[in-house]
Order: sequence, then C-alpha cells, then structure tokens
Amino acid sequence: MGVLTYTDERTSPVLPARIFKASIVDSPNLMPKLLPEAVKSIEFIKGDGGAGSIKQINYAEGFTKHHIDEIDENALTYKYTLIEGNGISDKIKKVSYDIKFETSPNGGSIAKMTTTIYTHCDFEIKEDELKAGKEKMLGLYKVFEAYLINNPDAYV
Repeated sequence: MGVLTYTDERTSPVLPARIFKASIVDSPNLMPKLLPEAVKSIEFIKGDGGAGSIKQINYAEGFTKHHIDEIDENALTYKYTLIEGNGISDKIKKVSYDIKFETSPNGGSIAKMTTTIYTHCDFEIKEDELKAGKEKMLGLYKVFEAYLINNPDAYV
C-alpha cells in the first residue's frame, strides 16, 4: 500500500469558532442549503455526529461516506476518513483528513488540513489530480466563508 500525505493552509477573515461550527458541526444542515445543485442531503447512518459516527453525503452524482475519527469543538479540530463512495476506487483505499482551525494574528482564522491518501499497491496519484482535489476543497471552504461574511450574526 502506498501513502501520500500533503498539507494545506487557508486564511480567512472569519473567526475560527464560527467557521468550525458552520462547516463542520452544522454541515449536515448548512451544506445542502448552500450547494443545493451539488449536495442533496447529509445524514448520519451510524451515530450522532461524534467520534465513531458515519456520515453519508448524497451528491447529485454519487455519494461519500465519512468515518468521523475525532471531533473537538473546544480545540476546533476534526479528523475524518473517506471510506466509501466518490473518491474511493480500486486504486485508492481511503483518504484521511486532519483539520484544525486557529486564530490568525489579524483576528480571522487559519485552517490547517493534512490529507493522507492510502492507495492500493504502488499506485501514484498525478499532480493534476491532486490539484483538482485541492481546488474542490478550497471552493467548498470559500462557500462557507462567503456565507459567514454575508451573515455576520450566523454561528456566533
């Protein structure tokens, strides 16, 4: 099995607790509202959203299942593993994400994400595929950020 790990860091003018609550804690409610053409529904098929839960995201085209490894609303950390659906194939076994939100020096936030991709055998992921995945995550982050900027009383 091959393993590829990379990290990303994003800054935002939104406070870390607000973006954590909106994008992580309340994502089952908020994400389908913000992206109705792409995300049809989000449901917990096991658990209530805490560690050990399995969350299924139903897209217009396909689905994903996430195993929640850890969620800490005080430390603003979230760890989950993509275990089934879009993104998992005969080449990719699973993808783990470790996300942490911190306060930035300018009063906004810094989101730090470590992504670990576990591949079957020695399959190598092409740089353009990695870039496409990163851009998708950034786009999602920007949707939540824009919502919070435009709704300053939400998730305070």
